[in-house]
Amino acid sequence: MADRQLTTLRDQLRSPTLPYQEATALLTKSKLLLLQSQSLTPSRQSPPSLLVLAREILELGALHSIRSRDAASFIRYVDQLQPFYSLAPGHPAAVSGGAVAERNKITGLYLLLLLSQSRYSEFHSELEALATREGGGSAVDVEGDRYLGYPIRLERWLMEGSYDRVWKAMKKGEVPCEEYGVFSEILTTQIRSEIASSSERAYPSLPLSSTKSLLFLESEGAVVEFAQQRGWIVRDGQIFFPAAAESEEPEKDVSQMAIENTLGYARQLETIV
Repeated sequence: MADRQLTTLRDQLRSPTLPYQEATALLTKSKLLLLQSQSLTPSRQSPPSLLVLAREILELGALHSIRSRDAASFIRYVDQLQPFYSLAPGHPAAVSGGAVAERNKITGLYLLLLLSQSRYSEFHSELEALATREGGGSAVDVEGDRYLGYPIRLERWLMEGSYDRVWKAMKKGEVPCEEYGVFSEILTTQIRSEIASSSERAYPSLPLSSTKSLLFLESEGAVVEFAQQRGWIVRDGQIFFPAAAESEEPEKDVSQMAIENTLGYARQLETIV
């Protein structure tokens, strides 16, 4: 009986357009049934068929949380899924076959969440555990996966200051699936802030038009608004960075290289358009 009810609930939860409140009600009902069946977490008493349903329902809960931008709920689902993902390969309910892709999607989303919150230490700890789980010893061993490789590459490009690559990867057609696109706006804000900070250190001023391209803003009016938020001075078509003007020698090197790479990419896009 529980199998049939949970299968029905799982199928209802698979609708990506299901309103969050309805999804929450279905998930609550599902978890109560799983709890009564001793299958909300893996145990010796848990029937393997119910454990598979439990994992699938928790994964659907995680995806609904991401779509509704509920980070706290998503993290709770990730924590609940860990015992299922840790089942030994020989266990009847262990992740295998087509279920591996769904597990990797959830794991990749968690890595993106850590990245969007600048929790780099936890990101690398998760990556180390992931490489061990996949039987390898480094990020290279999992980077080839569609879902896992995406946040790994983004993190590396962010650390290198290769913002142009990050911008391109976050475009709608480049993300692995719809849920990954949720983080584009968050990462865009984060990257703009990092580029702005690098600009302040690397240059005393920049043309308004170049700053528009650099920050991938849609209009010069948006640049002026952003400049006001940062305390920059806008005068005669130029952006002046007070922080850089006050220092004796503006820092360049890596910051300048990252900015010039981003400017070059932005200008290429403008030429194409």
